[in-house]
Amino acid sequence: MAADPTLTRLVRRGADFAELYEERSSALLVHLEDGRVEKVLQGDEAGQGLRVLAGEQTYYTYSQRLGPAAARALADELAPVLAAGSRARKLRHRRAGMPPPPPRRSALAPVPAEIAGLVRRVDRLVRTIDPRIRQVVLVGRERRQQVRIANSLGEEARDRRLASIWMAQVVAADGSTIQTGYETEGGAAALGAFPPDTLERIALAAARRALQMLAARPAPGGRMPVVLAAEAGGTMIHEAVGHGLEADLAQEGFSVYTGRLGKRIASPLVSVVDDPTHCAARGSYAVDDEGVPAERTLLVERGVLRTYLYDRLSAAKEGRASNGHGRRQSYRQRPIPRMSNTMILPGRDDPARILAEVTGGLLVKKMGGGQVNTVNGEFVFEVTEGYRIEGGEIAYPVRGATLIGSGPEVLRTIDRVGNDLGFALGTCGKDGQGVPVSDAQPTLRIPELTVGGTESAG
Repeated sequence: MAADPTLTRLVRRGADFAELYEERSSALLVHLEDGRVEKVLQGDEAGQGLRVLAGEQTYYTYSQRLGPAAARALADELAPVLAAGSRARKLRHRRAGMPPPPPRRSALAPVPAEIAGLVRRVDRLVRTIDPRIRQVVLVGRERRQQVRIANSLGEEARDRRLASIWMAQVVAADGSTIQTGYETEGGAAALGAFPPDTLERIALAAARRALQMLAARPAPGGRMPVVLAAEAGGTMIHEAVGHGLEADLAQEGFSVYTGRLGKRIASPLVSVVDDPTHCAARGSYAVDDEGVPAERTLLVERGVLRTYLYDRLSAAKEGRASNGHGRRQSYRQRPIPRMSNTMILPGRDDPARILAEVTGGLLVKKMGGGQVNTVNGEFVFEVTEGYRIEGGEIAYPVRGATLIGSGPEVLRTIDRVGNDLGFALGTCGKDGQGVPVSDAQPTLRIPELTVGGTESAG
């Protein structure tokens, strides 16, 4: 296919690569807090962004107007800043047929009034189960996108995307003790396509978690075995490992995995993939935001680092093709390497047997927020639902636990990998951009990890 004349004109003016990204999107947000529906927002947006690569420089501009005339105006804005002469590394590309879009469930748009009525009903229900429940926050988000990407290589791609999420947060208090339960559910479907009891189910689960943690004992501290249940989702793999495998961070030296391709970085029991082709997951897409077909990418194979997550620019720096992980929040931002649906693959161990082999330690069923340093891999994570393990059995719930350690150390020392798989989902932030993602892991055993707590582990 011949390249768009607007893009070829920029190449003649000195660009090495030019790309036009067009987007039409619609969004829905319903937010309930303190018994009141605080927000019911629904709207449409459209625009296009123009990116030019010249030498080592990237230029980007955007407009809220669509169409050839608006694209030419963007090109006129960038043309004067292009420097002729210096050429960047040639972008390699794959000519591949457009894969079919992931199958969707019902694409019927929810009616805001019906959604608002639903969150009010669930709020009233949750507040009746226990007087210690002090706050309920319920949120529904949905976003639909239609994108078209064309570039100066003569490539053109289109995609239709749909991602939604239900979120429930419940705060319970007993005297000075305050605990929070949090639960989500979502995917590549409309809010109205989920079973009618979805929000009720996750809100009750969040309430049960908050109430249970009120009666929990202070968490033991020290070095001990830690079992991460599959239902904890992939928070650990996403934060402590996944960001470090994004090619731009690795190339800039901001990753502990810089220069480690072909090297062993994890236990032979551990394989990690990022799979945007997973049809029902929240981070799925048919083509990325540079028009590259999505592909299931094996990042770590039996402990060996095989590749990073590349966009076109980071791939060009190494003379390779992108593996379809250039993503952007909207037409207002340039694409950068991002995760989609990241997971540790299931192993062969029975999760019940993994637990039974631990004489004393911590079982983590739900992870909270935390901090990660991608340069050295060190992390601190909150545990929002945890249990003391004694004699191979769950002894009692604990609160106030944190996990303190190093992503590379955790990967290297994992010695049991369950045959199950549990998902977590959300919106991943990087460089001021948020994109929908999901993460998954099987039950994992880490033989020794530092647990921050208020009681001795003895």
